[in-house]
Amino acid sequence: METRFKKNAKIFDIAVTAVGGTLSVAIMIYAIFHFGVANVWNELVLNVFYIACLAMIWMYFFNYRITVHQFNYWCSICVGMTVLLRDILFAPPLAYFALHLVCLTLSVLLLCMLTFFYARKDWKSYTKSNLWAICIVDMVIATLYNWDIYMEPVDEYTDYLLVEIWIRPTITYGLVACFVTESKTETEE
Repeated sequence: METRFKKNAKIFDIAVTAVGGTLSVAIMIYAIFHFGVANVWNELVLNVFYIACLAMIWMYFFNYRITVHQFNYWCSICVGMTVLLRDILFAPPLAYFALHLVCLTLSVLLLCMLTFFYARKDWKSYTKSNLWAICIVDMVIATLYNWDIYMEPVDEYTDYLLVEIWIRPTITYGLVACFVTESKTETEE
């Protein structure tokens, strides 16, 4: 099977994303069975979207039955759904209301950025800074959630929450790493 990328740095980026995302999803699936579906059913729904993103990253990497347009559209839909579900509709209770408002505002911004940058049909107008902004905002949200977890008392869910928080930024990094390398001629097809 032929890979889409030839540079070792890009192959390394995708491999790190795939390994990190797969390991994180596996840990969260273990947590679902450990704590019971009734307690963490929302993680099961989120993991479906994460697994779909990881599968599409692998398909894109190996140039298997997925175009640039399909990859960007469906991955942005999956990531957008996780933002909408985890951070906006079913936002976790945070220690401070101000921190909750900041995370909610950044989540809405991330959803708007995903819609604006990925859902457009004008592929030639994408810039690397636009794509990296999506990844950076997602990492800031994860960092704020991480900070909130350390401010609250530690319990048996803490380790799993720390893993769950960083799955989406890992996948977002992989999406950006995949698409940043696309040339204008490939996106026009």
